[in-house]
Amino acid sequence: MSPKKILFQFDVDELPSTFDAVVAIDAGVDHLVPRGGVGGINVTSLVHGAMFTRGGDDLRHTAIFIGGSDVDAAERLYAATLKTFFGPVRVSVMLDANGCNTTAAAAVVAAGRHVDLSKTHAFVLGGTGPVGRRAAQMLASEGAQVTITSRNGARSQAACEAVAAKVPGAKLNACEIGSPADSLADLQAAEVIIGCGAAGIELISQSIISQLGRLKVAIDLNAVPPAGIGGVNVTDKAKSMGAAVAYGAIGVGGLKMKTHRLAITKLFEANDLTLDAAEIYAIAKSIG
Repeated sequence: MSPKKILFQFDVDELPSTFDAVVAIDAGVDHLVPRGGVGGINVTSLVHGAMFTRGGDDLRHTAIFIGGSDVDAAERLYAATLKTFFGPVRVSVMLDANGCNTTAAAAVVAAGRHVDLSKTHAFVLGGTGPVGRRAAQMLASEGAQVTITSRNGARSQAACEAVAAKVPGAKLNACEIGSPADSLADLQAAEVIIGCGAAGIELISQSIISQLGRLKVAIDLNAVPPAGIGGVNVTDKAKSMGAAVAYGAIGVGGLKMKTHRLAITKLFEANDLTLDAAEIYAIAKSIG
């Protein structure tokens, strides 16, 4: 009889995410072991306990999911977890803190349904945050020209440099966008726009969107009113918006959830998988 599939849920928050727990169980995990307040200091003993209790092919039946609301802290935890492994003695690990990877992947795959990303100029609004940086990375990996915008030019440039380090040859631009007038001038080249700003902040108005003659796809990942992209509703899914199509957060949510569940399932196919942005994007593309 095969060993039970055990998923350790390492969360940087004191209380592990109930959302991530439900998805894991729906993905077919036999036993979920949530641990909150996990950091780089205390992770070694937790990982050793997970990987030393099984051997050989049985190791693939144990895996680790890293989550939490603080994506930067979760990234550090992910790196610390990988450092504890040696040789073949390891288990598979997935990072999706605050849905950063699965959300970005779903948005980029949705955009790719309507345009050839390799020939597209995409703008990632509010692109300096964790979802924005990952969306920019995925777009760049497809050969898109990507402009990362921010109200702070230095942060936008830093985000471009971070993406460039992960995608050699990436075509990237940093853009500081402040007033609506600036937005209209700077966004004229946009064919795809993905809004990744903070909840409840309008990044671009419906009036400006209506004046972008090259726009083909507008995706707003903000689920809290007001919309980050004016005129896009949270439930929109390939909804006509002039010459473009629009997606809201719930509109891409179905693909995000499918990607999350499939990624959890794949963790148990081998004991040496590391699922971060690139790998999770590949999973989303396989769903289509």
